[in-house]
Parts: sequence; structure tokens; C-alpha cells
Amino acid sequence: MKKSIVSYLVKRFLRFDKEQPFIFLSALLAFLGIMLGVMVLLIAMALMNGFDKEFKKKLTIMNYPLTIIPKFYGGVNEGLLIDLESKFPDLKFSPYVQSSVMVKNDFQLEGGYLFGVNFEDEAAVNSILAQAIAGKTFKKFDVLIGKSLKDEFGLFLDDKLMYIFTNTEPGGLSITPKIKRFKVRSVFDSGLSAYDKAYSYTTLEALQALMHMPSNMYDGIHIYTQNPHEDIKKIARELPISAGIKGWWEDNLNFFAAMEMEKKSLFIVLMLIILIAAVNIISSLLMTVMNRRPEIALLLSLGATKVEIKKVFLYLGVIIGIGGILAGIMLGLSGIWILSSFDIISLPKDVYPTATLPLDLSPIDFISIVIGAFIIVVASAYYPAKKASEVDILTVLRNE
Repeated sequence: MKKSIVSYLVKRFLRFDKEQPFIFLSALLAFLGIMLGVMVLLIAMALMNGFDKEFKKKLTIMNYPLTIIPKFYGGVNEGLLIDLESKFPDLKFSPYVQSSVMVKNDFQLEGGYLFGVNFEDEAAVNSILAQAIAGKTFKKFDVLIGKSLKDEFGLFLDDKLMYIFTNTEPGGLSITPKIKRFKVRSVFDSGLSAYDKAYSYTTLEALQALMHMPSNMYDGIHIYTQNPHEDIKKIARELPISAGIKGWWEDNLNFFAAMEMEKKSLFIVLMLIILIAAVNIISSLLMTVMNRRPEIALLLSLGATKVEIKKVFLYLGVIIGIGGILAGIMLGLSGIWILSSFDIISLPKDVYPTATLPLDLSPIDFISIVIGAFIIVVASAYYPAKKASEVDILTVLRNE
């Protein structure tokens, strides 16, 4: 019987009242506000996660999951490479030699790094490089450059490109920097223009010869692994005191900390939209309570309990709020699907790591949005429901 009274009153109070249309309008605005808030939150969180994953993916490739570096000269050599390959057969290793350079073409100059690598080994640890060198063979002084550098200098394949090395060598009565011309053999496109401008790759033998390094000595070893956070500890235990290891994330801690802070700030700001919409739930229910005071007093005098009256208005607020949440979820998920399936918004590829909107809604974010919105709705409905249950029967019936 009690359930039927509560459900009957909830249905009745939800109907449009011609005498008090503003109450229904206020409830409708609350519904729309919560719906839009949830929808925007879902799409915004999906965008933040999508960009975060895209940046991590690109940075993981170009910075390499793990890199072994020497602590002092001679720390990374062929013996260490062979030892690691035997102990970790599931991982991919690629030794490299590195030098800071200035790239010159006519009157244009660009600073960067030139890596000397074994292209076959490097392709196993760098998928972008693997795509760029597919079907190509590199001679000793051939070079692989980034797309941004190619476009900036207006280069074509087989063009000559001058590299000025930062280390110097004696030349007559003065000391001059090393200069070497390389032939452009291929072009890679990482999607991040900073790397496409700064990184170039040539053969390991060429750079070792230019740097006067023995063939069994390296500046480091690139490592590919699918679990870098776990493998870094295992590899570190096997390294000699003369070598160290770092993960790709160690050079980008501030960047991803800033992105995480931005994501949290965005979540809080957009949750305020739902909070503002919930104010309409409070005003709508309070107006309903004030308008229905005689009916509430009469129901209480006929035997309805304060708990039942409280439930009626609590359910009213929850129904409006949950309706808005469900509608927002449907619109938000639909928006995510549309934006990810159709090329509606295109991004400049030289600025962002992808030309289309990356969207990835994590289950944690989805649950946090739904739970956060539900808590706001219930909290907003509680106060008007409490005021409705505290109606003074004698005072209301005497005055009405």
C-alpha cells in the first residue's frame, strides 16, 4: 500500500501543471542541464584520454621504451649487448652512436641529432623507421631524415645534405668542425614535427668512422619492450656499474604531469555544470513543496508518514536527475562514436600527433562521471524532500 501511495504521488507531481508551468519548466531545465553536463564530460574525458594515449604512443616510439646509456666512457660495448641479448631473448636491442649536428642546405640551418644505427636492428625497435626503410637499402653515407626537415629544406630523395658536427678536428693552423655530406635515401614521418626536424639516421659504420669510435663501442642501446616499467628493473639488475638505463617517461615527466592536472581540472570544472543544473532540481522541488503544502498536510493527517513524504520528493529529484544522466550518457556515447567514426574535425598534423580526433573513454572515467553526477542529484533532492516531511500539519490546515 505504501509503495502505491509513493509511486502515485511521484507520477502525479511529475505531470505538467497548467496553473504552475514554471515548476515544470524548472524541472525541464534541470534535466537538460544534467544531460548536457554528462554529455560534455564524457566527450571531454574521451578527448583527454585519446590525446594522452596518442602522445604516449608517439613518444614511446621516438624516445624508445628503454635506453641503456653509459655512465662513463666504455660503459656500453658489444660484450654488454651480446650478454643482454642472451639473458633477455624476448626483447629487441639496437645499438647506436649519436652526435649533435647542424644540418645545412644552402643558407638554411637546423640543429638536431644524427644517429648511427644498424637499420635492420633499429627497425625492430622503431616501427616508424621500419615503415620508412621498407624495401630500401642504405649505403654507408646514406641518411634517413624526418618529413618536417624535408619540407622545410625542400629536399628530394637522393639530394645531398650537409651535416656539421659539434666536435672538431685539427685543420692546418686552426681547429675546424667536422663536415660531411650525406645522401637523402628515405623520409620518416613520426607525426611529431619536433622529432621529424631534429632526428636523422645513418649507418652505424658511417658515424663510428666519423666519430673515430671502435666498431665494438656504442653511445647506447635502444630497447623495445611491451612492459617497460617492469623490464627496466630486471635489466637494471644485469647491468655493470659502468652503464645505466632510463625509460621513455623519464624525459617527459613534467609534460604528462601537466596533462594529468589539466584532465583533473577539466573534470572538476565540467562537473560544476552538473552542479549548477542540480540547483534547478532544488528550486523545482522547493516550489513543488510550497505549492503542494495543503496536500502534504492532508496526506500526513490521513496517515501518511514523514518517511513516505520524504521518499516522494526524493524520488522526484532522483528521477529527473537519473533521466538527465541516462540521456547524457546516450548523447555522449553517440557523440564519441560519431567523432571517432567520421572525419568531422581535422587537426593540423604538424601540431598534433594525429590528424583526426583521438577519443578513448576509460571505464574509470565513465564510472566516475556517472557516480559523481548521481551523488550531486541525490544531494540536491535530499534538502527539498526533508523540508516536505517537516510540514506543520496544524499550521497549514488552519491557514488553508
